[in-house]
Amino acid sequence: MRVIGGEYAKRTLKTLSSQLTRPTSDKVKESLFNSLGQYFDGGRALDLYGGSGALAIESVSRGMDKAIIVDKAYQAIKIIKENVAMTKEESKFEVLKMPDEAALKKLATDGYYFDYVFLDPPYAKQRIANVMAELVELNLLAEDAIIVAETDKDTEIGVGNSYCLIKEKKYGQTMIRIFRYEGVTES
Repeated sequence: MRVIGGEYAKRTLKTLSSQLTRPTSDKVKESLFNSLGQYFDGGRALDLYGGSGALAIESVSRGMDKAIIVDKAYQAIKIIKENVAMTKEESKFEVLKMPDEAALKKLATDGYYFDYVFLDPPYAKQRIANVMAELVELNLLAEDAIIVAETDKDTEIGVGNSYCLIKEKKYGQTMIRIFRYEGVTES
């Protein structure tokens, strides 16, 4: 696996040799970032299920100012830190070892908000709709924030009225959905 585009392009990323993670393939990652406009003009990204940190590193490589990478597994955190060190710009990243819910609460308490959120939880534990609701409840999203959800092809996501699905694409067994945050709507 490698960084596809931007400042860190072609640098190799380490991955976990485990059944608990399934790194986003280079092909899917390239297509995803092409869909997002390829390059960013600053902003903050959150990779809530970091694995190797590849999506966060790719986003900073393509112009995001900062990325927060969260994972609860010690081995994943070790790999993420090694991959972040490869960028030689560690100050552009923050790595948190904690479960998703605890991380979201901490980030809200610390006053963070995000322009891009990457949600790629292990397929066996799909909680994307719940996490998307928590992002809204905790005011963690910038205006028009983009949420990228990666699931298996059979998983449905019901996300409520705060989001608009702007793109959906299947890659073999993987489904990528891109949502735009539309703000809190009155019920």
